[in-house]
Amino acid sequence: MAAISFRNVVKSYGHGPKAVPVIHGLNAEVNDGEFVVIVGPSGCGKSTLLRMVAGLEDISGGDIAIGTRVVNTLEPAERDIAMVFQNYALYPHMTVFDNMAYGLKIKKMPLAEIKQRVDKAAGILELGHLLQRKPRELSGGQRQRVAMGRAIVRQPQVFLFDEPLSNLDAKLRAQTRLEIQKLHRELGITSLFVTHDQVEAMTLAQRMIVMNGGHMEQFGTPEEVYARPATTFVASFIGSPPMNLLKNAPGTPAGCLLGIRPEHLDVVSAGSEGAWSVTVDTVELLGAERLVYAKLHGEALIVRVEESQHPPAPGDTAHLRPRPDRLHLFDATTGHRQ
Repeated sequence: MAAISFRNVVKSYGHGPKAVPVIHGLNAEVNDGEFVVIVGPSGCGKSTLLRMVAGLEDISGGDIAIGTRVVNTLEPAERDIAMVFQNYALYPHMTVFDNMAYGLKIKKMPLAEIKQRVDKAAGILELGHLLQRKPRELSGGQRQRVAMGRAIVRQPQVFLFDEPLSNLDAKLRAQTRLEIQKLHRELGITSLFVTHDQVEAMTLAQRMIVMNGGHMEQFGTPEEVYARPATTFVASFIGSPPMNLLKNAPGTPAGCLLGIRPEHLDVVSAGSEGAWSVTVDTVELLGAERLVYAKLHGEALIVRVEESQHPPAPGDTAHLRPRPDRLHLFDATTGHRQ
């Protein structure tokens, strides 16, 4: 196992004045044995960053270190990493066992050790009864577990996951997330996991890097990122539905945006101290809760209402009281937390 260091890492495509920068001087330290998720929208640079760690993309500036070694110029095979992609990339003519063992056979490892490693990985991933099957006989979730098993048997210093769950349906994604959590608990190998899905990020990460336009907006635990977003981008990207960001809410200083999450607005009776009066547009039923879409001084606002509460109806004037300890202020120009 090993820590990963990003030291003023820059990535540009092209050269000279026509170069297009995609990663802008990123600095971060991933601890030995830590599971870090890199999350952000399409085009934010998250997969590029992962591919630079893997050696699949050149580094335009700065350093990436794995353990004590700066790996900028090392070939992928020299970096002691294993990667799991969105595409399972299994050999269709080989059994599960042979797919998992292939890389070890290429290294001419003794057959007894190969079997031991494959059997151990298969046990962790509950693939023991599938070792003699071909990929076509497996479900999507089972194929992804085989791809993870192929990475495990290499016993690398670092695991790199590039959106490995994107091809799975919602139920399989949730199940595979649990398997990845279990895998990390058992092996404790330093891991970087790229996703655009904030639910995956929140449920898997010990810490998370939130990327936007090639910049690291925030690096912290899921709790820190959710409770104290560093910027308006993080506030609106992490959380479903996103944080309300308001210019005209009562108590908003000039040049600032007031942020409050939908679950931190309480529906109260008319005349309640500190209440905001809003006009309800629509109400969306989501099983155990409802989302109320409303307008406050012309600005859109979302409120999460629990099943036990009676929700207002479309067209009603509702009264909402923000929880004072859950308010956030952001600079309206820079978007940075105040």
